[in-house]
Amino acid sequence: MKKMDILWVDDEIDLLKPHIIFLEKKNYNVTTCTNGADAVDLVDKESFDIIFLDENMPGISGLEALTQIKQKKTNLPVVMITKSEEEYIMEEAIGSKIADYLIKPVNPNQILLSLKKNLDHSRLVTEKTTLNYQQEFRKISMDLSMVNSYEEWIEFYKRLVHWELELENIDDSSLLEILESQKSEANTHFFKFIKKNYEDWLTSDDKPVLSHTLFKDLIVPNLSNEQGTLVVIIDNLRYDQFRILEPYIENFYKKEEEHSYFSILPTATQYARNAIFSGLMPSEMEKRHREYWKNDIDEGGKNLFENEFLTAQIKRLNLNLKHEYFKITSLKNGKDLADNYKSTKNNDLTVVVYNFVDMLSHAKTEMEVIKELVGDDKAYRSLTASWFKNSPLLSIIQKAKELGQKLIITTDHGTINCKNPTKVIGDKNISANLRYKTGRSLSYEQKDVYEVKNPQDIFLPSIAINSPFIFAKEDLFFAYPNNFNHFVKYYRNTYQHGGISLEEIIIPCAIYNSK
Repeated sequence: MKKMDILWVDDEIDLLKPHIIFLEKKNYNVTTCTNGADAVDLVDKESFDIIFLDENMPGISGLEALTQIKQKKTNLPVVMITKSEEEYIMEEAIGSKIADYLIKPVNPNQILLSLKKNLDHSRLVTEKTTLNYQQEFRKISMDLSMVNSYEEWIEFYKRLVHWELELENIDDSSLLEILESQKSEANTHFFKFIKKNYEDWLTSDDKPVLSHTLFKDLIVPNLSNEQGTLVVIIDNLRYDQFRILEPYIENFYKKEEEHSYFSILPTATQYARNAIFSGLMPSEMEKRHREYWKNDIDEGGKNLFENEFLTAQIKRLNLNLKHEYFKITSLKNGKDLADNYKSTKNNDLTVVVYNFVDMLSHAKTEMEVIKELVGDDKAYRSLTASWFKNSPLLSIIQKAKELGQKLIITTDHGTINCKNPTKVIGDKNISANLRYKTGRSLSYEQKDVYEVKNPQDIFLPSIAINSPFIFAKEDLFFAYPNNFNHFVKYYRNTYQHGGISLEEIIIPCAIYNSK
């Protein structure tokens, strides 16, 4: 292994000879100098992996040398060493992006720990994570065969996501491939679980929180009489994406509760999100609110009346709430709301639907540049995080915190990266979604779908007589036999929703209080 090169800068460097010998025995190369000006010159001429820099030296100070070094080598880690514990020195050093801060007298093991943290961090994390996952791998496989309730599926899915996020940060990609195979196996079992239990849940008391009960079961109990509440519904947000957004939210809010709930079928916006706002299943919406409900084959927008659905539900629940609803579908919409958010200060409930993640998943299908950027789930998460930390939505959340509002973050359904096609045939009026279909004369592979011949059995409207619903399992997508190869090439490795997978169905709802 290549020796690491250290530059140690201290006007009393001779007194540190024992430390230097210790490091050289540990296989480090140590170059020394006694002042900041020489250190800056050495950084210009030679290549170092890390610098130990004394803060208090004659000539230019350690802080001045630090500034000049960072101007030349921005990413070179610098460890500041000082006798002083004055707060302003710490703040200046940290503000200049030091890698570590040590107080004299330092012992050799302190130095070694700082080196390990800054130079060997990636290797040590990889080794430890690899060992932990190898120990967990067998347990995950064994536990999968035992999962048999919605509560257990929630916890099991969270474990898979935890390891997915852990393994994506190490150098060994083979472990992530192993985890992907475990996720695939889990989705096979989960499909069978949903197929067996879903219909019973809709008429039973023993069921998870579902889309149409989310408002009553999780949001209403967390509304506050003393402070307003902001509810943000980020369309199409998976649990793994929610996890990587959390650090940005927690700059302003402290999480009090986290729940996972189950999206209804189809796991698609017109069904799941309308169910959230109406508090009703789709066939009930069609019956009670014919003026608002549209079926798959009807022309026009399918989510144009969410505020009307919400108003009707609030009235039905006998809630005395002053509420306001916003749907954000563009950067301008988002900026306008962020700029004027203070106008919501007297609301009991402010609801914001944010559509960016859904637009991102559609763009992955339609735009070549997004296909390049979002090649896999890791890239999908990364792009989601990049959007969120620079979005008006984060500004809206900050403004809500300044108003003292509570915060609830949730979504309507998730999405899955579709890898494999399954053939479907139907007449010209079947629905267009790639993860579920409804319509007459459907022909399909029975083993690949959850088939509901009578949609009323799961509270879905029928678009015509003899129009069943079918839901694709795991990572399948429906493809027509006509022009099959072109269709498959276009849609393979795209993010779709509407079917049955852990990623689409088990989704987050988190409740926060401002810090």
